[in-house]
Amino acid sequence: MPRTPADLVGTRTGPSFEITFGDRSVRAQPGQSVAAALWAAGILAWRTTRTTGRPRGAFCGIGQCYDCLATINGQPNRRACLVPARPADTVIAQEGHGHASLG
Repeated sequence: MPRTPADLVGTRTGPSFEITFGDRSVRAQPGQSVAAALWAAGILAWRTTRTTGRPRGAFCGIGQCYDCLATINGQPNRRACLVPARPADTVIAQEGHGHASLG
């Protein structure tokens, strides 16, 4: 039985929806990760490193490197490459380790 790329990655058909990145509205597709939705919108970095403040985004895409950490729906340190985008998700760029009280 022939399989399409959409079958292989487990995408679902359905209407796109919006998530929010900062003050920007971003379109996402059903089954798409938060990182993939941000990349598709041209947003390549959504975290800065703790020590030097260097920009980071998705690197490995499989949840091993932690470069894609973001604050999603108020929860810091979420791996955006592993979190499925859901309608009305709110994504905030994360500075450092995501816990302001730790400096």
